[in-house]
Amino acid sequence: MEWPILLLIFLGGLIFLMLLGIPVAYSFLLIECLTALFFWDFETGMRHITQSMYSVLSSWALLPITLFVLMGEVMFLSGIAPRMIAALDKWMGRLPGRLALLSVGAGALLSTLSGTSIGSIAVLGKVLLPEMEKHRYKPTMMTGPILGSGCLAIYIPPSAMGVFVAIVAEVSVGKLLLGIIIPGLMLAILYASYIIIMCFIQPSLAPSYVMTATPLSEKIVLALKYILPLGSIVFLVVGSIFVGLATPTEAAALGTCGTFVLAAFYRGITWDMTKKVFRETLRITVMILIIVASARIFTNILAFSGASRGMSEWVVGLPVPPLVIVIIMFCVQIFLGGFMAGIPLIAITVPVFTPVVKGLGFDPLWFAIISLISVEISQTSPPFGIGLFVMRGVTPEWISMGDIVKSAIPYLLFSIFTGLLIIFIPEIVLWFPSLID
Repeated sequence: MEWPILLLIFLGGLIFLMLLGIPVAYSFLLIECLTALFFWDFETGMRHITQSMYSVLSSWALLPITLFVLMGEVMFLSGIAPRMIAALDKWMGRLPGRLALLSVGAGALLSTLSGTSIGSIAVLGKVLLPEMEKHRYKPTMMTGPILGSGCLAIYIPPSAMGVFVAIVAEVSVGKLLLGIIIPGLMLAILYASYIIIMCFIQPSLAPSYVMTATPLSEKIVLALKYILPLGSIVFLVVGSIFVGLATPTEAAALGTCGTFVLAAFYRGITWDMTKKVFRETLRITVMILIIVASARIFTNILAFSGASRGMSEWVVGLPVPPLVIVIIMFCVQIFLGGFMAGIPLIAITVPVFTPVVKGLGFDPLWFAIISLISVEISQTSPPFGIGLFVMRGVTPEWISMGDIVKSAIPYLLFSIFTGLLIIFIPEIVLWFPSLID
């Protein structure tokens, strides 16, 4: 059977099952079982699937996913996030759009705690929206910065989604975690600059208000107590990888131990909290790991059938510049991400696109980071970006869904700009990882 027909059957069947409401992992497994029966007999096919699944799930490289999810749950449920935001608020002073800027700063710091955009958007919304409403911020300046800043969690380690992308793309987890730092910082700077400029041009977006001055001594105490400790977590995770003291798995374990110590220091650990932390971690991790295993099996089946090789050879032979092909794949991921969550998006597209990227002579690590950016964009892309619905759940009733979507557009454009910049200048994301070669 020709490779275009095989690819159409694989992807078409997968998307059809998802549209029927079948969970992502089950959709993958069903397609893989039917495909195995097509290529082999029942016993041989099932043996290939179970052996492949065991080979994937027994890898130590997957452990950081569990540990990063655990870190985020501990930090949020122990109450560290609101304390950190309150401490950062004291340092903002009388800057234009102070509360919107606070969402950017808090979003960048929360990303080191959670690694999940949904959690960051929810926390930032619950903490900052009441204050923004109280000081008569316009809807676009209330929800937009929170949506944009919440998605920074995907970039700055620890990032469970980053580990997921690295595993599916079969690239180094440690290098990917280092490579996504600079794009995250770039976006934070772009967001903050946009907020300051817009508030300077249109002061009505974020009316200024009189605030009680905070003594420098109090600011320093708050920073030492609630902000500086986060630096130790960042070093445990990122610094230990960079200086060669630990593998990504060991670094994740160190960071997790550090979060428990920090939560205990703030007296945020209770028996009920601990049970909820492990229950939520188990639920999220099992879901992610099943999809990881299914996606890797899907990759193997595409390779065995010749579909990935056929498509790669066809794309490489197209009379267009290779970068144009990469841009098209980037746009396809953004488009599909408007209709599905980030994990299914990666599980479906990365196994198909990565062989093409390799065939074009590009670094798969570079494309894995580009795919991660497309996931970040899809989180707040209409019509079904999950970040939009999380934002809707925490905003006042007088703010419409249209206001939320409108407010997200500038931040989506910044993310698209960053993605295109990285496509044309790969060194932005490849320089830092190259230092640990």
